[in-house]
Amino acid sequence: MHAARRMSVPALLALSAACTALAQDPAPATAPAAPAPAQAVAAPTGPVFVKLATSKGDLLLELDPAKAPISVENFVKYVKDGYYDGTVFHRIVPGFVVQGGGFDLALVQKQTRPPIKNEWTNGLKNSKGTISMARMPSPDSATSQFFLNLKDNPALDGANGPGYAVFGKIVVGLDVLDAMGKAPTTRREATDQSGTKRFFSDVPAEDIKLTKASVVEPSEAAAMIEAAKAAAPAPSPAAQPAPAAPAAPAGAK
Repeated sequence: MHAARRMSVPALLALSAACTALAQDPAPATAPAAPAPAQAVAAPTGPVFVKLATSKGDLLLELDPAKAPISVENFVKYVKDGYYDGTVFHRIVPGFVVQGGGFDLALVQKQTRPPIKNEWTNGLKNSKGTISMARMPSPDSATSQFFLNLKDNPALDGANGPGYAVFGKIVVGLDVLDAMGKAPTTRREATDQSGTKRFFSDVPAEDIKLTKASVVEPSEAAAMIEAAKAAAPAPSPAAQPAPAAPAAPAGAK
C-alpha cells in the first residue's frame, strides 16, 4: 500500500533515533568528585493509548512500544503535534483496510517529517483490528499514514518481501471500524505533497473525518474499555448452549 495512494497495502516506517555522546574534559585533580552520571531513562515499554475521535465514532488504540518503538514514537509525535486533527480517512477497501493520516478535508496531502525504519519483523501480525504503517514500495518510506485492518491480512506480514509494520490494535471501537469498512466509495481528485493532482479510487463518498487524535492516560483508557464492555449487548438466548438433557432413570428404555 502506498502511503499516498493505492498501495498494495499501507504500512511503513523508518525513523532513526541518533544519540550523540558528549565528551567531557577530565576534572582537575583538586576538583571534588563529580556525581555519578544520571542513568538514561528507558523509553516506556508499557502500552500507550491513543483515542481517535472520528465522524463514525471513537476508536481507542493500544500501541506497543516494546515491539514497535520507532513506529509508536513516530505516531505519537504526530498525535501530539495535532497533525491528524481535521484529516480524513481517504482510502477504504472493503474486506481489506481503512487508511488515513495524510490528507485534509480537501484531499490535499499534508507535509510530513522524514520517513522511518520499517519494523515489520517485530512479530506483530496484520490481524483484524490492528494498526500498521502505510508506505510506498520502498520498505523504509513510512511517514504519517497508517491503516486499520478490516480482517486478518497475512499477506501483509512479509511472505513475499518486506511487510507492513504493525504497532498496535483497536481495543474499543471495532464496530466503528466495521462501519467505516462498509462506507460507499468513489473516485476523487487529490493533491500530493508536490502539488501534483491525480485521481484516487476507493475514497469514501462521504467524508469520514478524524476530528481529534489524543494520547490518553491508562486510567482513562481502562474506563473506556469498561464502559464499552458494559454497553455491549448481551448474547442472544439462541446463542446460549442448550441445557444438557437429564440423565434417564436407571432401567429406563
